[in-house]
Amino acid sequence: MGSSQLFLEIFAAEPSAATGVPFARYMELAMYHPTAGYYTRDFRRVGKDKAADFFTATTFSPVFVELVVAATVRLLGRVPPGELTFVEIGAEPAGGALKNVAHPFKEYRTISFGQPITLPPRCVAFSNELFDAQPFHRVVFRRGAWRELGVALQDGALREVELAAFSPEVAAAANRLPAAAANDYHLDLPLRTETILQPIAAQPWTGLFLAFDYGKSWRELAEELPGGTGRTYYRQKMGSDLLGRPGEQDLTCHVCWDWLADGLQNRGFGEAVVESQESFFMRHAAPALEAITTAEAGKFSPRKQMVQQLLHPGNMGRKFQALHALRV
Repeated sequence: MGSSQLFLEIFAAEPSAATGVPFARYMELAMYHPTAGYYTRDFRRVGKDKAADFFTATTFSPVFVELVVAATVRLLGRVPPGELTFVEIGAEPAGGALKNVAHPFKEYRTISFGQPITLPPRCVAFSNELFDAQPFHRVVFRRGAWRELGVALQDGALREVELAAFSPEVAAAANRLPAAAANDYHLDLPLRTETILQPIAAQPWTGLFLAFDYGKSWRELAEELPGGTGRTYYRQKMGSDLLGRPGEQDLTCHVCWDWLADGLQNRGFGEAVVESQESFFMRHAAPALEAITTAEAGKFSPRKQMVQQLLHPGNMGRKFQALHALRV
């Protein structure tokens, strides 16, 4: 039985499957179900070749890792990195950005999807595309009001439907929604990003929070992106069929940087800064970038190609951002 067919059987057992469950619940099953979930199934997701579905900044290691380490040391300022544990949250099983890489930190730990998030008293809490992997809700403005979108199993197929009422999570956040919008304006609400940030920020550790991801401000999401930001990745191609290949393709949307920055500052962090990936490395890892350029002057080496992928605005430099904040 294919994983998509298995998923339909699992979804059919959901209460209200015939009339509609919130999109976030559908995505939770499609991404994290123990046997049919995209992130829980044992197969290769990340890589540059067509057998994988997408690549991340960690694909361009060791250069990405070297730049992250250099920027982290600079952001820590007078805090010796040897006193902190570097914790990577959301690492691929058996993987990790700093795995088998020399670093100046006291220790390196990884926390994979599904594992409890427990942080040492002094640490760097690092993640790369952790927040965009969380289930999100979908709403649309129709007939003069916001309506939540869900997924129903009808005539053997998954279909998008309007729910009769907001789910509890959307109802709790309804005051954030604009008073009005253009007809059929879609908003993909990454509310679960706050859910996963809460246990990270609430623990009484001190050090640096550093997250790489792709996101927008709330104003951009609410005013400039009428189609929403939900999309799929399968075999290196981006798509818009969010109900196709459940359990076999990546589902994601842009995070809201404002919500995450507020969540950090409300938990005692200093100013939470969002920078493009290009700007972040140029400002905080300039000596490491110069070392790569100087060491391989006169040739366009694989390491320089990695730098171009990570920094060029047409590649990952502007598409991705870094959020960082200190708590001392």
